[in-house]
Amino acid sequence: MALSASLSSSICFHPTSNPRFSPKLPTTTTSRPLRLLAPPPAAIPPLATDVDGSTIAVIGGGSVAALAAVLSLADPERRRKLQAEEVGGGDKEVVREYFNNSGFQRWKKIYGETDDVNRVQKDIRLGHSKTVENVLKMLADDGSLSGVTVCDAGCGTGSLSIPLAKEGAIVSASDISAAMVAEAEKKARDELSGQVMPKFEVKDLESLDGKYNTVVCLDVLIHYPQSKADGMIAHLASLAEKRLILSFAPKTFYYDLLKRVGELFPGPSKATRAYLHAEADVERALGKVGWKINKRGLVTTQFYFSRLVEAVPV
Repeated sequence: MALSASLSSSICFHPTSNPRFSPKLPTTTTSRPLRLLAPPPAAIPPLATDVDGSTIAVIGGGSVAALAAVLSLADPERRRKLQAEEVGGGDKEVVREYFNNSGFQRWKKIYGETDDVNRVQKDIRLGHSKTVENVLKMLADDGSLSGVTVCDAGCGTGSLSIPLAKEGAIVSASDISAAMVAEAEKKARDELSGQVMPKFEVKDLESLDGKYNTVVCLDVLIHYPQSKADGMIAHLASLAEKRLILSFAPKTFYYDLLKRVGELFPGPSKATRAYLHAEADVERALGKVGWKINKRGLVTTQFYFSRLVEAVPV
């Protein structure tokens, strides 16, 4: 089934306390950010499934009931349990195994510059790069990053850590995947000259320690249910002195339904389980530990959507 609906890239930011905050899109035909007026009809969250471009079902409003009936017959939960049994653990062990093996090869290409990607992967690359770009703008809006300590939790191949180091930040970068960390270190050695190298470590979110001016965690919460995400958000906030920046796949009726459609058509390699998070749940988790959301944004492309929030102590 080919994708038959289209959606232009859009970024919409809503500052809570700074009305002038309005990051711009990468150079396009217009200089103004585009606003997402309604949930896109055919977007799927980053990392939701192993998508190859030919397995996405596009639905209209009149087919929701029929689709729900089909979904009731599917059993993606059984596949997830089998994955966990194979690696001898839960979500965290599945994530570690995936990103040290087939997932590493796939996402190394997506996060890189190779042309050996399909149109879906290329679109996700664009979405992720926009998220990184807007995080850098969030940070730069408050002044120079020189000497600012930043924890990049879930650094992947260094797409945020390396630009931060180039701006003079003192970066501590970590990832659950040893393969990802090794690739990030290699890229940093190739790209950084005269700047302080980030300190790279293989760690999961729960194992992080220390104190930092800023903690950033991009596109990681999608691997964990809200019950575990609450604890992770609290732990990340405990490491941050001034601000915490998070991105996550937002949970709405349409996004949740379309994610489940993708689960009906698993790709050729096994992916991790994908969890969407309601913004209200994330905000509630922050509030429990004395933090509030200061700035909000939404980054979307055709196959990527991510809510971006900056939180500060109350």
